[in-house]
Amino acid sequence: MKVKVLVAAHKNYQMPTDKLYLPVFVGKELHPDVNQTFQGDNTGDNISEKNPTYNELTAIYWGWKNLSDLDAMGLVHYRRYLSLNHHKNLNDVLSTEQVNQLLQSNDIILPPKRRYYIESNESHYLHAHHHEPFEVMERVIKDDYPEYYPSFKKVMKRTWAHMFNMFIMKRQPLDEYCTWMFDVLAKVEAQTDISDYSVYEQRVYGFLSELLLDVWLDQHPEYQTVEVKYVFMEHTNWLVKGGNFIKRKITGHA
Repeated sequence: MKVKVLVAAHKNYQMPTDKLYLPVFVGKELHPDVNQTFQGDNTGDNISEKNPTYNELTAIYWGWKNLSDLDAMGLVHYRRYLSLNHHKNLNDVLSTEQVNQLLQSNDIILPPKRRYYIESNESHYLHAHHHEPFEVMERVIKDDYPEYYPSFKKVMKRTWAHMFNMFIMKRQPLDEYCTWMFDVLAKVEAQTDISDYSVYEQRVYGFLSELLLDVWLDQHPEYQTVEVKYVFMEHTNWLVKGGNFIKRKITGHA
């Protein structure tokens, strides 16, 4: 199979040597001089200029629209990778051979479920972000994709989700998912005013998209999925992370 896994990056960073991986500089249209080595997300059919609000989705859109000869495509982040052994080593991330083996009997490779235990996906999102875009997204799905609405309600009540917009998908599910997901987000974007949001909160469409993957998957049980471990390449300060979680619970803000 011909497979590429895009590595979304917004700065210079060490990358895996396996040819499976294609580093993509996101928001290249806005920062043309920052990196001259990685593939930019601003060639061909692209939404590179939307990177401040769409995050890594600009890489997914670029790959979906411009790498049409692939049998499968995926996305990881420059600090987050899929791995079978969970070692913080770029030589131990998911390899070409491993991906091809996994895709022999599966259509989609996912990271492990992220579990919140005491919060639902909906409450977790609303404690951390503005409510209006979420409410608009729910309305868009209910009105324009009513067949997805039961899955939306089901997924929002769960206490786990596949996060970070990380996946590897065969071409057919990729086409179907991206067509649906980008259409939903475009309609939400057209109906929301984020001009007074902070720079962080203006990344809203990227945040919302993390909730859409499991909605789409629930609606499409015909596709076989498999989870593999994920590894964060840098040190995680769990005291700071836990403190921010508690702060969101109390104040509604990070």
